[in-house]
Amino acid sequence: MKQAVFLDRDGVINDAIIRNGKPYAPTTWEEFKIFPEVPGALQTLAQAGFLLIVATNQPDVGRGLIRRMLVDDMHRQLMETFPLDDIRVCYDTEESGSPYYKPRPGMLLEAAKEFGVDLSKSYMVGDRWRDVGCGLAAGCFTIWIDRGYTEPVRYEPHATCGNLQEAVSIILEHSRV
Repeated sequence: MKQAVFLDRDGVINDAIIRNGKPYAPTTWEEFKIFPEVPGALQTLAQAGFLLIVATNQPDVGRGLIRRMLVDDMHRQLMETFPLDDIRVCYDTEESGSPYYKPRPGMLLEAAKEFGVDLSKSYMVGDRWRDVGCGLAAGCFTIWIDRGYTEPVRYEPHATCGNLQEAVSIILEHSRV
């Protein structure tokens, strides 16, 4: 079975738009800015043999605030630019009750089944409590990137860091244990 690193998108790979201390997804190409450490961090994980799978909630599509085509184009660019194996997206809103909307683990469970991933030897990296909850529910080691948002963290992550490069260091160290 394979090991994977599941990555949230906004706040992990690209900068989130902060309003009143809360992160939001970018809604234009101009707002879609990749963090500078991301290319090297993803390359390091890929070279270490991890599958790289983005798992992202994009409820603004379901709310009609951004066109799905634009989100799909952003993801196409990510797949063409970085060594990602897949991008899983939940376009539903929280109220839908979708099993794929984080913190529910549906996206991770489905990807694990499709790619032959051992979730107990895999990682979930995110910047919000929903990501931590999703990873815990799926049985992954969870790493929370603390971006200083005002929302509480409702689940206790296994590790905390400041950006994806620091998360990679944690993953590489933990995977050797």
